[in-house]
Amino acid sequence: MITILVVDDHPVFLEGVAASLSRVSDFIVVGVATTGEEAVSMGEALRPDIVLMDLNLPGISGVEATRRLTAVDSGPRVLALTMVDDDETVLAALRAGAAGYILKGSSGEEIAAATRTAASGGAVFGAGIATRILASAAGRKPAPRYGSLTDRERDVLAMIAEGSSNAQIASALGLSLKTVQNYVSRVLDKLQVTDRTQAAIRAHEGRAGSPGCGNATGLSAGIPECLLVSG
Repeated sequence: MITILVVDDHPVFLEGVAASLSRVSDFIVVGVATTGEEAVSMGEALRPDIVLMDLNLPGISGVEATRRLTAVDSGPRVLALTMVDDDETVLAALRAGAAGYILKGSSGEEIAAATRTAASGGAVFGAGIATRILASAAGRKPAPRYGSLTDRERDVLAMIAEGSSNAQIASALGLSLKTVQNYVSRVLDKLQVTDRTQAAIRAHEGRAGSPGCGNATGLSAGIPECLLVSG
């Protein structure tokens, strides 16, 4: 039997995943937690085989909780729960000791399969992360993925360039604050910049007529076409 601790601060998602896994014959859900502190405490007390760990938690982050749990000898294997598959936070979780990650939109069957893979000692991650890990191992940094910005990411970049806060972006685009935080992380990662200021500079450079860049339209006006694709 594979024992599992599920950690997420969204009650509906938490209950749904726990219920789905409980119906699998070789799984036992030994507990659920909603904060990073609870995850560490329950992980140490219950000693599950697998911890499904949300990365955006109140209190200590899912990344820090992962680091603490995997630092212990014979500690649990951790699978990160994430909305995106190329977030810098996912890489941080892998560096902290996670055995891989599962997208929150995955089906129950996919989550079960990933859980079994991790429990058997395997790694679970998608092609986007795999490419970056291989590039890092080869001692080179992947080229900036300008062409991979989606429509929504370019909307977020346009508002970053205007000086909007995450809360303002969330309000304007009808998104949750947590979702905006994920989009911002993805934009920074794809532009290979470390903060919002550098992202805004990239956007404004396009407005000034960077070589090879045209003009965009709509909410993303001013973001150079070399940074955009339809998504």
